[in-house]
Amino acid sequence: MPLNQTTSGNINNKIGKYRWTICSLIFFATTINYLDRQVISLLKPTLEKEFNWSESDYSNIVIAFQFAYALGMIGAGRLIDKIGSKLGYALTLTLWSIASILHAFARGVWSFAGYRAFLGVTEAGNFPAAFKAVAEWFPRRERAYAAGIFNSGTNVGAILAPIVVPWLAINYSWRIAFIAIGAFGFLWLIFWFIFYEVPEKQKRLSKAEFDYIHSDKDGDDAVEAQPKISWGRLLAFRQTWAFIAGKFLTDGIWWFLLFWLPAFLDAQYHLTGMQVSLPIAFVYTLAGVASVIGGWLPMYLVKKGFTVVKARKTSMLIYAFCPLLIIAAQYAGGYHMWYAIIIIGIAASAHQAWSANLFTTVSDMFPKNSVASVVGIGGMAGGIGGMLVSKFAGLLFDHYKNLGHIETGYFIMFLFCGFGYLIAWLIMFLGLVPKMEKVKIV
Repeated sequence: MPLNQTTSGNINNKIGKYRWTICSLIFFATTINYLDRQVISLLKPTLEKEFNWSESDYSNIVIAFQFAYALGMIGAGRLIDKIGSKLGYALTLTLWSIASILHAFARGVWSFAGYRAFLGVTEAGNFPAAFKAVAEWFPRRERAYAAGIFNSGTNVGAILAPIVVPWLAINYSWRIAFIAIGAFGFLWLIFWFIFYEVPEKQKRLSKAEFDYIHSDKDGDDAVEAQPKISWGRLLAFRQTWAFIAGKFLTDGIWWFLLFWLPAFLDAQYHLTGMQVSLPIAFVYTLAGVASVIGGWLPMYLVKKGFTVVKARKTSMLIYAFCPLLIIAAQYAGGYHMWYAIIIIGIAASAHQAWSANLFTTVSDMFPKNSVASVVGIGGMAGGIGGMLVSKFAGLLFDHYKNLGHIETGYFIMFLFCGFGYLIAWLIMFLGLVPKMEKVKIV
């Protein structure tokens, strides 16, 4: 049977599955990453009362994170390409865990903003390191599936946060919540240093699995021996700008849902504290499942005879249509709150499926020694997009809250959330990279 028709289960049985151990490590790191960044959104009502925050104050704190995240992404990508995924991942996770703990010592808007900035610049290393590791450990046809699995860690983090954080805050204090959640990262480091090494140095890896990982004949091995591509050179490629456009237009939507979903449930349905746990857990559970399915679908289409490019574009177009439902979320919620929650869950799910494939377009089009750098550049664009969305949302909500119609502000934001992915798909695949050509280094 040809290699590309062999089922994933049969492959694992024949050659081993150590690469999935690596995927599991990245999954848990991504879970911790999102668990740390989600804490403040769940403590927003408590912190608003204690520090007398306005919606704009909160949006400025969110923006401090996103601005630092945007700057950190580009530097983190280059650093990780230089020092490698093993040391790079360990360094960034150590620093963001310290940053998370430091929130416990904040005394007001500016100190929170400072610690959020520290968290943002350090958390920026997660995805460049993760996708570099995936590019090193998986053949092209499995990368979106692996990305979908570890990217579902974002949802697991978002599910655990509303369960654990309010409980810690109620039974101890909001300061203890930051300290306890931040400490999880140090446990992960132990397992990372025990189990992770690049395939060429990993003694636990069988020769058969090593050969399978490197079975794609895409010229990467020859490219790896060449010098790293500079940022300026990378920005000359349409492929880089396609990824930039996809991140800039869609990252802000995800961050809006992440940072404002608890506030929306409070404003629209008067849910606070532990009451938001079940709805948020439902939304991110749905999104977690969709992240895995989102990575599985293009692999399935390839087995059905699609080219990798056609499978990627088709899958992403399907995911781009799904968020349109969120435009009707408030209308449906007028009949029952859970209709709105289900629709928001579908939109969040579509983002995660989209994101798993969007990141994988980088390893589809670039050599492995530039993946983290391109992910970093795109991540910076996504951070800037998210920052603009957050600032606009804060001003919008303050305006409509003063008018007594904050629900109108949420409807305007949901319009943007609904159409963002289709616009991004059109720019990427009709405008910039219709054939998703591999970058050629001359």
